[in-house]
Amino acid sequence: MTEQVEDSTAPLIEHLTELRDRLIKSVVAFLIGMIICFTVWNPIFDFLTEPLCSAMAERGQNSCGLILIKLQEGFFVAISISLFGGLLLSFPFISYQMWRFVAPGLYKNEKGAFLPFMFASPVMFFLGSAFAFYVVMPLAYDFFLGFQQVGASEGGDSGTSVDFQGSMQEYLRLTIKFIVAFGLCFQLPVLLTLMGKAGLVSAKGLKAVRKYAVVGILVLAAIVTPPDVITQGILFVVVYGLYEISIQLVARVEKKREAKLRAEGLWFEDDDDEDDATEEDPLMDEFDADEEDEEGYFKEDDK
Repeated sequence: MTEQVEDSTAPLIEHLTELRDRLIKSVVAFLIGMIICFTVWNPIFDFLTEPLCSAMAERGQNSCGLILIKLQEGFFVAISISLFGGLLLSFPFISYQMWRFVAPGLYKNEKGAFLPFMFASPVMFFLGSAFAFYVVMPLAYDFFLGFQQVGASEGGDSGTSVDFQGSMQEYLRLTIKFIVAFGLCFQLPVLLTLMGKAGLVSAKGLKAVRKYAVVGILVLAAIVTPPDVITQGILFVVVYGLYEISIQLVARVEKKREAKLRAEGLWFEDDDDEDDATEEDPLMDEFDADEEDEEGYFKEDDK
């Protein structure tokens, strides 16, 4: 009995050891990526300010410098860029370590089904981030800069001057929020297609809850974006479009599954057969007729 217990615990210890080794490798890769980004955080920040500088240049404002409100703010900006950049750089290696840990426990068909999504997920995140950086952020920043006011009119009357003097940390926080929000929203087709492949959702079910999905997307757009109608509208249109694309992808997965099962002779029209049997079953008709006769008999007795 003792030998059986020791034999059963040995694989668990081996799995935990392998998990520890892969987590250590992932952390080391993240730290290396973080150090690399910390050494070049200034050029990275200059690149992230391009949407703001472009929007200000279109308004005739040549200077787009940001200010430090707190003494330690510059250091925390560098750390934030290092953390975010280190995660992006090390994510492919971390995903590979996760795959190597999970893959031995999967069947061959499960590996073939899951592996494409491992590649599609970072690609869709990159597309969402690029869409946010090159399309959404210039429009949003131009909208926010429109609330500046010129100090004096042409007649010489003095007025209130409102100029933008942004904080480095607040600007970085807003930019990262845009990038992460759109990057995650672009994961919707990947997630729903994977759930459809696993049989957790269906194209018919997704169509049935479309009106609830619209409400959920509106709430999501209001939470993850700044409080301006333009950005929220863009995010809603994009995510709803991705939802419709997901329905088509899930329907395509279902067609492939049906075609494969038909080729193997394992596909049965259970629902249709049950409905037809219920509608045309003579035994059920006879049973209903007997019930009607019994009801008539009891009514005569009551009289």
